[in-house]
Amino acid sequence: MSFGQGGPGWGPGDQQTPDWAALADASAARSRRRKWLFMGGGAVATAAVVAVVAAVIVNAGSADDGKSASQLPSPPALPSDSAQPGPSFSQVAPPPPPNPYDYVASAKKDTAPLSADTLFPGASLALASGSYTKGPTDKAVNCASVTQGSLGSALTGNGCRQVIRATFSKDGVAVTVGVAVFDTDAQATKAKEQASGGIASLSGGGVATFCRGGSVCRNTANSYGRYAYFTIGGFANGKSVTKQDAPVFTAGNDLAKFTFDQIVARGRNQASAAAARPAS
Repeated sequence: MSFGQGGPGWGPGDQQTPDWAALADASAARSRRRKWLFMGGGAVATAAVVAVVAAVIVNAGSADDGKSASQLPSPPALPSDSAQPGPSFSQVAPPPPPNPYDYVASAKKDTAPLSADTLFPGASLALASGSYTKGPTDKAVNCASVTQGSLGSALTGNGCRQVIRATFSKDGVAVTVGVAVFDTDAQATKAKEQASGGIASLSGGGVATFCRGGSVCRNTANSYGRYAYFTIGGFANGKSVTKQDAPVFTAGNDLAKFTFDQIVARGRNQASAAAARPAS
């Protein structure tokens, strides 16, 4: 049995069985033809798209009346602020604030009024250990005349200008504070280091004589700036002071600290006044 040309082939012999190998080759050939047709069609479509895009670009370029890129108008320039003046800064550094210590370290700057009233204002002092009544005050330009022991030679030997004294009392304890004034802080420091003996107690105005006639009293010595300051403290009834008499030590320490604070404040006030003055 046979078929016309193009039909399926049969193998040799009389088995009348299909030629499967030939059928498989034919099917593969058809698949390859379809694949190549599909790829060819895609390529043609892609080429068509590229051609359209190229035409659009060319037409867009020709829309500028044939002008080249260099002939196209440039975008407007942004406004410049160069004409506006910039902030200006002073190249001169401001002077440092005055140092308060400078105003109590030398007589050249320490020109504020100085007296017992400026150092020890008021009729009493309220300190940490209580309220002290201010008694007599005085000022001596002969510095050695208001001292005991060898303190006088230490003061005069270093150029002491004056000594200002004030006495304070509380509960039977009396303390005299003496402030020796020099031209420079170096002189005051040296006088304090050489100090031996003490300031003489100042009585009067209701304060009996104390720390005289051999009674033991407590002395302190210190300095700040051009000032050396001393205290002598004891009992108003002439009793000698011992290490167990804490009120005498406390009174002397509190009054010495108050004197120090007054000298510091003196420098601070003069420095503040100098800073407030307009520059010349």
